[in-house]
Amino acid sequence: MRAMTREARAERTANLLIARLEALARTASQLPHADAERLVELATVATMRAVALDLLHAERARAIWADAAERHPALPTVTLDLTARLAA
Repeated sequence: MRAMTREARAERTANLLIARLEALARTASQLPHADAERLVELATVATMRAVALDLLHAERARAIWADAAERHPALPTVTLDLTARLAA
């Protein structure tokens, strides 16, 4: 089995986030607003953890969220705090 490089891992994580946001955007209009907000909140937390664990670059994460917001204006708006690091 081939070892995964840091950049390959970051790209894989980015693709997973993009897919998650696309799936959320497709179903958000069919959910109660509170449920859609909760799912967006969970995706936000997952994004912050991925950045904190160096699985995703902060700039890339911001760009993915901005692109999703542009493509799907019905998604609840989020504010990402990508400066935190997880405690060792």
